[in-house]
Amino acid sequence: MMKNWLAAGAVALSVGMTGTAAFAQTTTVPGEQVGLAVGAPLPEGVYALNTFLYRSPDVSPVDVGINIPILLWSTPWKILDARVELAVAPPTVFSFGRGRNGAALDTSINVGTFVGGIFAWDLGNNVGVSYLAGVYLNELNAGRGCGIGCLPILSSNTYRQGFAISYTGDGWNLTANLTYNFYDTPSFFSGGSPLVRGPYAPSDALNLDLTATKKFGKWEIGAIGYGTTDLANNSRFSPVALGGARAGYFALGGLIGYDFGPFTVQGYAARHIVNRVAGAEATEGWFRVIVPLYTAAVAPAPAPAPLIRKY
Repeated sequence: MMKNWLAAGAVALSVGMTGTAAFAQTTTVPGEQVGLAVGAPLPEGVYALNTFLYRSPDVSPVDVGINIPILLWSTPWKILDARVELAVAPPTVFSFGRGRNGAALDTSINVGTFVGGIFAWDLGNNVGVSYLAGVYLNELNAGRGCGIGCLPILSSNTYRQGFAISYTGDGWNLTANLTYNFYDTPSFFSGGSPLVRGPYAPSDALNLDLTATKKFGKWEIGAIGYGTTDLANNSRFSPVALGGARAGYFALGGLIGYDFGPFTVQGYAARHIVNRVAGAEATEGWFRVIVPLYTAAVAPAPAPAPLIRKY
């Protein structure tokens, strides 16, 4: 979860390219929930997850890394029979210049802490569904003016909704997760670069994360896919309304994981097979660690009552 997939543009601006030329407007990182059965309710407890993405575009002089630490509390409470789960995620975005002699500088920035809640229902027969609602909090310029080194999109809170369904029977994880982002718009800036002066309104976005994996003992292996597309909104200041290209892409790849007992690791990689912006294709590699910090004790099943017969 990061404050905009465009965060690489903080460096891209310094090398003379605009973020909207190559990246979709989504704040939720496409693929960040791949490998997780997000539709199924978690057992009561506290969980720590850390997901790291390294993105290498084919033509950009800048590679991007995103680290997404998540603390999730699966509470003992239920609302309308849905398990209530609370999450916080403060991501960090890195950029790495390729080569020397004029390459972009390496940078890191902490942006857009996510806070939200999940309502997860167990429908029986190993099927679960969930609804997520939350917000990425604006922690940067907040419309106070913007120089050459910042992105206008970072001045807006991002509101997020998610809908997921998971099947987790027989060692399978079959999950589809749809995420919708919309924003505080428009944002206003004074002074600074012409690229970021005046009103700005990011496009809304829709992401789809897909998982189809199978566990074999402690191992997990399978296929994954994810993508995003910009959506037009009702602001006349959005990039789409101003004549910009509507960005989006879809990637396919594979996942492998291993359960060490106290923690689980997953690695997956994907390649863009479709990208609306020519030349913006990229290869992405991911690594995740999942650690249950605390899980509530499960009450043992009651002993069967003795069978008494009278003769």
